[in-house]
Amino acid sequence: MAGCAAEPPPSAEPPARQGGGHTPDTLKFTAKTLDDKDFDGTSLAGKPAVIWFWTPWCPRCQGEAPHLGALARQYEGKITFVGVGAQDQVPAMKNFVADNGVSGFTHLADVNASVWTKFGVTQQPAYAFYYADGSLEIVKQQLTETALDDRVGKLTVK
Repeated sequence: MAGCAAEPPPSAEPPARQGGGHTPDTLKFTAKTLDDKDFDGTSLAGKPAVIWFWTPWCPRCQGEAPHLGALARQYEGKITFVGVGAQDQVPAMKNFVADNGVSGFTHLADVNASVWTKFGVTQQPAYAFYYADGSLEIVKQQLTETALDDRVGKLTVK
């Protein structure tokens, strides 16, 4: 797995949305949360969700974490946020969550990178935006706060 993703060039094309009307195969996974509870990815089906892929040692992930935490609070009850930590051990992941303002939503301990692999993620930060209509948009690069706000806002549009 590579290091932190570079800032996208201004001319980067937005990725195409996939699926629509069914549960994407990418959501068909199970994992453990940082609290050692079972998590079923299909629980996200039929409702808007943001899946954020991060590592504890990535400075870009650390930098964007407070904004993601704020978005999760802003859209609480409307959009589900799930963090997927990888490339480290659970204690480091727990410290990252506690220290970076993202303790308000569920985080998965993807120590073997199986969830990352399911989504085709090879570097962090990355995102998967799941729309209530069943479509999925995967962004494999860091997003500016404005771009992230825009994508999250579109999840609530019917």
